[in-house]
Parts: sequence; C-alpha cells; structure tokens
Amino acid sequence: MSASNGNLPLIVVMGVAGSGKTTIASGLAERLGVPFVEGDSLHPLGNVKKMSAGMPLTDEDRWPWLAAIGARMDVERQTGHGVVVSCSALKHSYRDCLRAQVAGRVHFILLDGPRDLISDRMRKRKGHFMPPALLDSQFATLERPGPDEDAVVLDISRPVPVLVDAATAAIAQ
Repeated sequence: MSASNGNLPLIVVMGVAGSGKTTIASGLAERLGVPFVEGDSLHPLGNVKKMSAGMPLTDEDRWPWLAAIGARMDVERQTGHGVVVSCSALKHSYRDCLRAQVAGRVHFILLDGPRDLISDRMRKRKGHFMPPALLDSQFATLERPGPDEDAVVLDISRPVPVLVDAATAAIAQ
C-alpha cells in the first residue's frame, strides 16, 4: 500500500506486554513498505522508570505517551506515508485518543493469547523494562475492541508469518 493509491495504512498493533506487538508490527510494516514506530520508544522516562520498578501505569501516565504516538502517526500521514505502530492501546478510551489525533482511518490489530504463553515469553525476553510481574495489571486493564472499532483479533499461538499474513489481509478490507 502506498500513498499513490490514496489508501495510507494507519495501523496500531495492540495487546498486553509480551503478546508480540513489536515482532508483528515490524513485520507488517516491512510487508506494506511503510515506517514502523515502536510505541515503547515514545514513553516518557518517568513511565519507563515506573514500569521498571514494577509499578503499573495510570491513565494519567499514559495520556502523554498516547499523545506522542498519535502525533507521530499523524506526522507520517501528513508526509504521505502510512505507518504501523506497536502500542498496548489497552482501553477503548486510549484507542479513541489515538483516533482523535489522526485524520484518517486507524486500524487496530489485537494480539490475543493465553496468559501462560505470554508470561513465558516475557520471562524469556532480555533487556525490556516491563517485568513479568506487571502482566496481571495489563490483563486487568485490557478492554477488548468492540464492534464500534475498526479492529481484528489475532491468535498469537499461530506462527509469525501466518499472523503477518492475517494482519495484511485484515487491513486490506
């Protein structure tokens, strides 16, 4: 998908920590030939410190982060690019915040899977500031996308290439 066809993909790959957002979002961006933005890289330092200390973020912590993500998405749109962003976007209100900042259709792809699988993935990853101890707070905060949202749910137990294919097909609709 390119700017030449007038269909700029604005995509948020969402889900709890450890669900594979970065892997799927970067693969999808590569497939579509659009920039990838790692949402975690836009967290204010205070958020990173808080999560690193094992404290869950509050809504007040998240609003500036979501504003930064939405602004970055809109910059890409204004420059004639689509974009794929990895962002937990756990609540409906967070997704509303992102949509409100971007002039265009925003697709959401929820990476969904069992807590045990995600917990195992989190324990195995190295160098990430989000400790496995915060996984329960992520699941408690998660509001699954409703029928009023442009969202698709993908089962993370499937192989990465299958998930990227499914995500590509879902946003082409």
